[in-house]
Amino acid sequence: MAIVHRGRIGTRPSGGRYKSARGKRLFERGRPATLTKIGEEKKVTARTKGCDEKIRMLVAKTANVFDTKSKKFSKAVIKIVTDCPANRHFVRRNIIVKGTVIETDKGKARVTSRPGQDGVINAVLV
Repeated sequence: MAIVHRGRIGTRPSGGRYKSARGKRLFERGRPATLTKIGEEKKVTARTKGCDEKIRMLVAKTANVFDTKSKKFSKAVIKIVTDCPANRHFVRRNIIVKGTVIETDKGKARVTSRPGQDGVINAVLV
């Protein structure tokens, strides 16, 4: 079954069903979530509309960490996921998404990029 992001909901407010005027279109398709994990780095490219490409980070071991005091970026090794406001189960599974707090060798940092769409992990020290 294809994942479709755009389209009408299944029922009317009164409870009646909508009749589909057409089928699914290729540009309406979605993809399953990337769920970036910690380990040896692994990336994959996905073709998007307009022949563009998205780099999806499947597994990562380093992050570009920004230090607000020195105003500089530095590479840091990711140890574990400590907090995730998006989903509490991601902490146990060490899954990195935007907003996740990760433990690095430089200290705790909050992820500001979307690893599943940007292909890189950018973070700010907390």
